[in-house]
Amino acid sequence: MENHTKVALVTGGNRGIGYELVRQLAMKGFKVILTSRNSETGHKAVQKLKDSHLDVSFLTMDINNQTSIGQAAAKVSEQYGRLDVLINNAGIYLDKNQKLVDMDPSVLEKTLETNFFGAYHVIRSFMPLMEQQAYGRIINVSSEYGAMSEMSSPGVGAYKLSKLILNGLTQLIAAERTKDIKINAVDPGWVSSDMGGPSAPRTPQQAASSILWLATIGPGGPSGGFFKDGKQINW
Repeated sequence: MENHTKVALVTGGNRGIGYELVRQLAMKGFKVILTSRNSETGHKAVQKLKDSHLDVSFLTMDINNQTSIGQAAAKVSEQYGRLDVLINNAGIYLDKNQKLVDMDPSVLEKTLETNFFGAYHVIRSFMPLMEQQAYGRIINVSSEYGAMSEMSSPGVGAYKLSKLILNGLTQLIAAERTKDIKINAVDPGWVSSDMGGPSAPRTPQQAASSILWLATIGPGGPSGGFFKDGKQINW
């Protein structure tokens, strides 16, 4: 790999928005690492992208397993020696039409484990690669459901809380890091995918395009913000 080639990693890149993020990053000239806990679907996704002559590789990583995350970070460090862009895309949506205190507590626990703690442990494990080169762009794929204003409406409680806390994590890390490492949250909108369902009005291609501008922002770009379609929105 040439020294000037930037490396990007996308969690949950085997389908939906994640797959499209990988594809568009590769088309922009990034060396892209597609991660997924499912090695079979991950390898199939990478092969499809390689058939289009895109520079993509696969790495198994289960964001619910700290050992798996640590092993993946070690492999990226050994093989590439750098990480320029990290996109925390992997997430789950388990909510049914129940009030928060009426649902099985395991639904909330599993949702937080993936949507918040998964992203936290991935950032914590890969941050040293960014710090050693004094450069990094981190994007947390959030949701409009994570806005504080959404907390006054009933329903989707586990998912809402997970994204609210992810948004808080984004702000805290932005406050703690140097200006050379920028972290932002983004709302991709309602997207037609396994999570969003077939009735959603936005395609994964549209969603990915609305996210990826944050991957290439310059030194004067934002950090600690919440964005949708390139515009800052309220927390």
